[in-house]
Amino acid sequence: MMIWALAAALLLPTTAGVAAEETRTIEDESIYDVLVDRYFNKQIQNDYEVDATDPAAFSGGDFAGMESELAHVRDMGFTVLSVGPVFQTASYDGRQVLDYSQLERHFGTAEEFQSLIEEVHEGEMKVIVDLPTQEVSAKHVWVQEHPEWFTENENETLSLDTSNEEVQQALIEMFADFSDTYAIDGVRLLNAETLDPVFVETFSADIKQKEGFYVLADAEMDNQAGFDAVVQEGVEQTLRDSYRNFDQSLVGVPELMQQADGKLIRVDSLDGSRFTFDIVESRGYPPTRWRMLFSQLLTMPGVPVVQYGSETAMNGEALPESHQILDMAVEKELIDHITNLNSLRNSSEALRTGDLEMLHEEEGWMVYKRSNDEESWIIAINNSSETKSLSVAPDVVGEGMELRGLFESDIVRPDEDGQYRLTLDRELVETYHITEKRGLNTAYIVTLGLMYLIFMGFLWVVWKKGKQRKADEAAKQTK
Repeated sequence: MMIWALAAALLLPTTAGVAAEETRTIEDESIYDVLVDRYFNKQIQNDYEVDATDPAAFSGGDFAGMESELAHVRDMGFTVLSVGPVFQTASYDGRQVLDYSQLERHFGTAEEFQSLIEEVHEGEMKVIVDLPTQEVSAKHVWVQEHPEWFTENENETLSLDTSNEEVQQALIEMFADFSDTYAIDGVRLLNAETLDPVFVETFSADIKQKEGFYVLADAEMDNQAGFDAVVQEGVEQTLRDSYRNFDQSLVGVPELMQQADGKLIRVDSLDGSRFTFDIVESRGYPPTRWRMLFSQLLTMPGVPVVQYGSETAMNGEALPESHQILDMAVEKELIDHITNLNSLRNSSEALRTGDLEMLHEEEGWMVYKRSNDEESWIIAINNSSETKSLSVAPDVVGEGMELRGLFESDIVRPDEDGQYRLTLDRELVETYHITEKRGLNTAYIVTLGLMYLIFMGFLWVVWKKGKQRKADEAAKQTK
């Protein structure tokens, strides 16, 4: 990772990136999606009836644990932490709300939640919470006083009738107070496709009085009114089908990318099975499959939402198996790859909001361009079982330019016909920066020279100390 960071520092242009100087919009964000209970257990005082061996029970994760291990998310380059529902609940995932006015005691205290939020903000990230309204507990505190607000679900939970004006007002007042108390930066409305559109618009207009506050949907929706972003239609299934193994058709991906601007894009949602389950079922190799998919997800248009455990290739066919406790003691190769991609995306406005031009798509071999007035990139994805090549015309790249690959260290210059020949081995992705053609990289050579001199100096010091030690030992033996 350090080698890539050095190369990036020497190769990349100076860009505004996701800078603190400018107000971020949802299109500038990348979201890490987690459940408090399944992240990290720090405090034993709140481990009431915890059973880590029972997938359906509380496992002990808490606000303090999330704060203590926040570097895991921050260092990967995510800009938003989505912590899931945090209200008093009958279920580990926070959805079966008992009381909106109380935090779940398994998760910790109000002081610990506030400390987590402050730590997130210290790291120049944002924090959002989920608001469940359609699968709350049958023992919700509002049931006794207002039974007419609820309807029964088949799974013995209750749904709040968000078309009821009293319900709308109660939810708005509750969440406005919650937002003011804890200074969160956004909310994701769960089961968004079932909510009353008038409620969504009214709720959003009232809550979004705070600058930079996001209201997100957790579902694909035709009507985006009131939401800053909804889930891109078909994104999860299309990407899963395309990357579960090599030699899969990518034919649906170009159209998906053309429609994804400003939409939430995800692959491993917390509502069902994990993508790793699809890979294993298709007899694919999870590290390679995930590496390719993350390359796609973090370079295409849209707002990437990455679920906790995706970085460790978490498996699981259905809930609660797919909500395992996060294991951070894993090989870091995939985590480093996410870190590099997010670092690139955060530093490049063209990769976040630039234009998309599809250059080629055929038999698992896809090449596309992301660009704006300041910079351009070409992303080549070979999701096939053989080496692929493509000649890119100079009117796409520019005269007298070159392509510098950031992951496979490939440099592509024009051939005698002025064409730029891209060649990529099987199951690899390369991200090329289009830059002016240059000779030797002086800064890189100077850096290598300095590193060599430092290393030789270190060897000299070791040799000198060893020689002195031998001399001292010889003197002692003489005495």
